[in-house]
Amino acid sequence: MSKIIPYKNIKYYTFAENKDFCLESGEMFGPITVAYETFGTLNEDKSNAVLIFHALTGDSHVTSSYDDDDSTPGWWDSLVGRGKEVDTDKYFVICANLLGGCMGSSGPSSINSDTNKPYGSSFPFISVNDMVNVQKKLVDSLGIKQLECVIGGSLGGMATVSMMTNYPDIARSFIVIASAYKTSSQIMAFYEVGRNAILADPYYHEGNYYGKELQPERGLGIARMVAHITYLSTTGMENKFGRMIQENVINEKLAYSRFGPMFAIESYLRHQSKKFIARFDANSYLYLTKAMDMYDLTQGGKKTLASEFSNVNKKVLIISFTSDWHFTPSDSWEMAKELARQGKDVSYINIESSYGHDSFLLPNEMQERAVESFLKNVGGK
Repeated sequence: MSKIIPYKNIKYYTFAENKDFCLESGEMFGPITVAYETFGTLNEDKSNAVLIFHALTGDSHVTSSYDDDDSTPGWWDSLVGRGKEVDTDKYFVICANLLGGCMGSSGPSSINSDTNKPYGSSFPFISVNDMVNVQKKLVDSLGIKQLECVIGGSLGGMATVSMMTNYPDIARSFIVIASAYKTSSQIMAFYEVGRNAILADPYYHEGNYYGKELQPERGLGIARMVAHITYLSTTGMENKFGRMIQENVINEKLAYSRFGPMFAIESYLRHQSKKFIARFDANSYLYLTKAMDMYDLTQGGKKTLASEFSNVNKKVLIISFTSDWHFTPSDSWEMAKELARQGKDVSYINIESSYGHDSFLLPNEMQERAVESFLKNVGGK
């Protein structure tokens, strides 16, 4: 079933009512609804807007600076908000739920107007470029001719790269964080295991589980556990968990003969799984991870990175993290190196961190300084 959207200030933009939006697959689709939030004030000439793309399981709530309470923290509160590096007292920040998601934008859990039932697995295949093209429509609908910056991490970073190459003049600058221009076969393998866990769940019902009492929660939970491992690092896991045994099972002899969570890392992964299934949709997970896997700026070698970056003409900042093996520093460096080779205005920083891929979502002074300095340089202030 559709998840409850807890955000009071969420807005909706709907277009393609005549089913005239052409997906990258060639399929015509519509209507399409985009759930989005804005933070701050758009200035008179509409020149202070910043578009932020969320990561795989994120949503529109990038900051809680405008909330009445702390019940719904923003997923990037460390970087975005009043007085933060992406200062919403200065910038008009736009963040929308990606196409295919389950937090208000059109996705598998949305109602198909032709059947008056959720799309389920009949939702069309979507790509990262489709997600970007949808958000370009949103920006246009707001009357914004050029954004100050487009920012994204992980899947959001892929979307930023897509926006930068497909619409090079849409912004004066771009920030790509913990991302890549294609997904490695290793990460594709992890996501494939996760998708198979969902597909094998007896309650998946070929994607048509909406409205049923039992949902494919076990499969989705396993998928989250598998993926979450790729978001951490060996050092970070050892420092936080090691081989620590849960206090409540140390003196319970039966715990050593059963398959319950004896070690702290086991309990942690199960906790992450439980939190995730309460807020995310299994079908959306299938569609979004597949879109990530399929994303390759070079289209499997049919194009070159050089040709795809040839039309980039604005300032670019690329950030990676030393312990990230989901999207490695070499993934980021490959993009930065090619942009530099072509004489583009690119800056690159590889930040020391033991928190793996999740580093970009956590408070990090180096990341915050880099983003703040870059934006000041773009704006000339």
